[in-house]
Amino acid sequence: MKMPPSALVLTVPLVLAAALAAANQATPRQQPGAEITLYAPEQHDLYDGHFVLSATRVYQVGRLNDPAGWDHMGNDGANVHPVTGTVRIDVNEIQNAGSFVATLEVPQGELILKIDRFHEFSPCQDGGVAAYLYEHGDSGCGDTNWPKTFIYVAGWGLGHATLNGEKLYENYQMHFMVTQGMRNRETLKVNYPLLNKRSAAGAVNPAAQQLDFYIRSPEVDERNNPPRKVFEHFFATEVTWR
Repeated sequence: MKMPPSALVLTVPLVLAAALAAANQATPRQQPGAEITLYAPEQHDLYDGHFVLSATRVYQVGRLNDPAGWDHMGNDGANVHPVTGTVRIDVNEIQNAGSFVATLEVPQGELILKIDRFHEFSPCQDGGVAAYLYEHGDSGCGDTNWPKTFIYVAGWGLGHATLNGEKLYENYQMHFMVTQGMRNRETLKVNYPLLNKRSAAGAVNPAAQQLDFYIRSPEVDERNNPPRKVFEHFFATEVTWR
């Protein structure tokens, strides 16, 4: 059955409007206003999903056992402290498996953070290990504590921490992400929210790269930022791909 010309006149604008609305909707893989197209990793015949990285020049935001009322986001760079140590990541994004281990020297001694099991807490986390997506800010994935950033690889799950060989935290949520540069190289500040931003792109520096990671308690405490009873937050500014 042929469609009358009047129906075609009405249908074409509706289709174009729907396509435009879809193009302007933020998803973990598509962001409005982006000027380049990138093939997804799984579109490449040679993609094996295996990410092996290490990170140094690590900083701790705040300290262990800070009194309630702390700010462990540290966007102003005022309460960040260099710590020695190395972070090692060896994950397979296809299998949602692998390891994340941070071995750090903090004032209280040797702190080790490990992810025991990767786990998806929301659909955009793609089974617990995800690669080549946007997260945070107004990306449509993750919270707004960080600016929107392109993420090369990230992991979510449940893990534990030990301090000088003794259990410190058990079965706490953990997250790591290798991102564009969110912190200024010199001041370590995060310019977020960025005033008078000229585009929908995130408030990050694509010429830099960093690793951000945390371990947090399930219990909340509204006096803190973020509002968790425990939120041990670290970042590293030197990332090596292997």
